[in-house]
Amino acid sequence: MKINVLVLDDVFDLGLSAVLDAFQTANELIGMSELAVPRFEVKIAAVRKAVKTSQGLTVPVNGTGWRSPDCVVVPAIGFKMPGPLENALSRPDMKDAGATLRQWARRDTTMTAACIGTFVMAESGLLDYQRATTTWWLSPMFRQRYPNVSLDESNMIVHSGRFVTAGAALSHMDLALWIIRSASPQLASLTAKYLIVDTRPAQSAYALTDHLVHSDAIVQRFEDWARKRLKQGFSLDDAARAVGSSKRTLARRMQAVLGKSPLSYFQTLRVERAVHLLKTSSASVDEIAERVGYTEGSILRMLLRRRLGVGIKEIRRST
Repeated sequence: MKINVLVLDDVFDLGLSAVLDAFQTANELIGMSELAVPRFEVKIAAVRKAVKTSQGLTVPVNGTGWRSPDCVVVPAIGFKMPGPLENALSRPDMKDAGATLRQWARRDTTMTAACIGTFVMAESGLLDYQRATTTWWLSPMFRQRYPNVSLDESNMIVHSGRFVTAGAALSHMDLALWIIRSASPQLASLTAKYLIVDTRPAQSAYALTDHLVHSDAIVQRFEDWARKRLKQGFSLDDAARAVGSSKRTLARRMQAVLGKSPLSYFQTLRVERAVHLLKTSSASVDEIAERVGYTEGSILRMLLRRRLGVGIKEIRRST
């Protein structure tokens, strides 16, 4: 498989290294285990002759990479906050990168990006009308900047047609394993074991929701109201009155900041509270379910599986 890894100035060192090390390990395991899988032929491509990482290291660039790659990977650039990232996205090399990505995409190439690399991909317009994920704390900025992209920041990997995006920072490894898995599930499993990489289907378990909530006064007031009413249940009319807005305005602000409806976020808070109680108390599942407003423990078990991808035993073992 021919892979172009597109690097830009200030590329995120850890992300780039994770991708390259995963493919190198996979290639070594192909030879060692005698798997009948084609090797990953990786080239580091760039739109400039010289590129430095965010830590100031020089990246050895293979020109513009493969002319017709099977797969393209866009690692993150090292700007973690909205202001510096917005400035970086206006650089001339970003526009050139967009043109290069569109050129590769016309050749039926699998286009992938991780973490803040998803912004670079979105800038090219290629993610318009596609499903995508991104680094969770920049999701409000992503939604505002790219309204035509259907964002689902709760998932670690989102696959939409020929486009694959991955969540925050260490999702670079998840993305590389996804690409390896597309060639051989057995090789991907072996690579993950050698690198000691755990399965992480969602990044919602890692997201600090408070970071997002506190960026909007209406959303913050809704959170305050909701946390006090988890056991009583949800009412959109009551919620709108409590935050001092119309139901429509509340729903619009919740969608813009968190990408969720008021009811969906209310359910998220219930699950969050339940997980906290499972980790910090000896109460039974039925008792915890009642405390957060569910009639039966079985409902809570189902929601934890659906939203977090884990069961009661795994949560309690993680304490």
